[in-house]
Order: sequence, then structure tokens, then C-alpha cells
Amino acid sequence: MAWIYLIGAGLLEVAWSTTMKLSNGFTHLPYTLLTIAGLTASFLGLALAMRDLPLSLAYPIWTGIGAVGAIIVGVLFFGNRLSPATAFFVVLLLVAIVGIKLTAGE
Repeated sequence: MAWIYLIGAGLLEVAWSTTMKLSNGFTHLPYTLLTIAGLTASFLGLALAMRDLPLSLAYPIWTGIGAVGAIIVGVLFFGNRLSPATAFFVVLLLVAIVGIKLTAGE
């Protein structure tokens, strides 16, 4: 169950960072409220996951899901461009996330 919480929390991190962008500096109330709700739910999911998972595993995976997810959202929905070098480092980030999971002894 901890992994479900952790993955859900990571996806919620992508959601709240996206709504934060859409809030235009917290000037649009609906997106601001969605940001606060998503942030709260994401932190709650991380906290629940860390009941059973070590900090050294849960936190980097949570932030990694959020980072890679935010990059994907930026490219797909906000017209952000990735240079080949940046795309290479995104792949390295994914490899690092998987590596942390595989070597954490969990």
C-alpha cells in the first residue's frame, strides 16, 4: 500500500505544480485552491508512504516522479522545448529513480 501512496503522491505533485503554473502567481483563485489541495494531498500521500518506506527511498522517488512529470507536462501542454542534452539528463533522472528503488534494500 505504501507504494500506491507514494506513486499517487508523486502524481499529485505533478498536478499541483501544473495548477501552480496555471494560477499565474496565485492570481487565479480556482487554480490557487487546486494547488493548495493538491499540495496537501501530495504531502499526505508522502507521509503515509513513509510509515513503511524509508526516507532515503520515499523522498527521492516522490521528487523524481514530480520532476519528470513536470517536465513532461511542460513539454506537452506548455510548449517547453527540451534540447537533446536536457532529454539525456531526464533519462538519467529516470535511471537514477529506478536505481534508487533497486538498490535501497527495501
